[in-house]
Amino acid sequence: MGTRPIFSRLAALALTATLGLALCASSTALELAPQAARSAGENNAARTELVRQLNAALTSARIPSSQRAAEVVDLTNGEVLFSRHATGPLAPASNEKLPITLAALTLLGPGYRIPTEVLGEGEQQGSEWIGDLVLKGYGDPGLSTGNLKQLARQVRAAGIRSVSGSLIADESYFDRSRTAPGWKSSFLINECAPLSALSVDRGHVTSASPPLVAARAFSRLLAANGVSVTGDPRPGTASAEALQVASVESPPLWKLLRFMDRESDNYSAELMLKQIGAYENEQGTTANGAAAVKTVLANAGISLAGVRIVDGSGLSRNDRLTATALSQLLVAAWDDTTLRSPFVGSLAIAGRVGTLSHRLRLRPTFGKVFAKTGTTNSASALSGYVRDRYAFVILQNGSPVAAARARAAQDRFVTVLAAQ
Repeated sequence: MGTRPIFSRLAALALTATLGLALCASSTALELAPQAARSAGENNAARTELVRQLNAALTSARIPSSQRAAEVVDLTNGEVLFSRHATGPLAPASNEKLPITLAALTLLGPGYRIPTEVLGEGEQQGSEWIGDLVLKGYGDPGLSTGNLKQLARQVRAAGIRSVSGSLIADESYFDRSRTAPGWKSSFLINECAPLSALSVDRGHVTSASPPLVAARAFSRLLAANGVSVTGDPRPGTASAEALQVASVESPPLWKLLRFMDRESDNYSAELMLKQIGAYENEQGTTANGAAAVKTVLANAGISLAGVRIVDGSGLSRNDRLTATALSQLLVAAWDDTTLRSPFVGSLAIAGRVGTLSHRLRLRPTFGKVFAKTGTTNSASALSGYVRDRYAFVILQNGSPVAAARARAAQDRFVTVLAAQ
């Protein structure tokens, strides 16, 4: 009996303490609630203002809404901050090179090098090669006269001074199509050299047979290095039994892609697409390359609805991309730690290098925008990154597209993002 009041007093004290803590917590919550509400309101207001400014920039080009698209993603959390007509398929111009870049890095790897070989059909007897020599190309877009000189010196260093047969030009690693589907006839030569797995000096000597041009140049260099070839250069294919006599390699893939994207080089892009096709599908065709690119995109979780990959450069009138597909591609490349550096490093830099060297040269964009440009008569585009905060895509079409207004709108758009 005597202990019951003690328990009552203890219970009362505990209840009082509990009520005190609850009241304190309630008081604190009541104090924090208005702060959280104010913060949320400020964030919403800032978001609304950002969207307003981006929309004003996009519409300033006065391009119909059905012919323009844009999307912005916050790289810190993956949130889509802005989206207009983002699933509509539009002609991408040279933004077509972005899927090619992602696929090449994914399949081939940043350090991949493209060989060019001299193969021997027959055998060496003393200083004479009994049979033919084969100059075989594998699609190096930068194969130069200097590389052919290296090969000629290697042939001489192998002890060969004469060849009883001919010099064979082998372009069989790719098909023999010199253009891509959907090109205007004027694009060949004017926008892109004839395509071949064996072409020297970027096809600056215009010919229906780039491999023969390369083989003739190589024959002259062999002669200059004291190696005579009896027969004239001719096209052909090396046998599986041919022996390697000499070889050179391209710079690593990341350097090839950096030139391709920063300078928006159509020739490199078309050869790269065939390279992807040869690597993945065992035959270097534009169609095989396009199929491999779409597989890479699908495996990366990129939406293919409305996407048509027809060539590598974006010259084809049949190419279609969506702002959503491109923004997802940019995020996928950014999120992959093995791809981020070579992918972002391939892009032009605002005010500094590549096709953006004369654009966006003032703060806050100077040196802070990394992007791929795109321009044809019917399309203008700009897609890439603003610092390490935003991925953005802008696609604009027209018949023709108002190029100057389109670029001005793009610049306004990324300036808004860079100012955040």
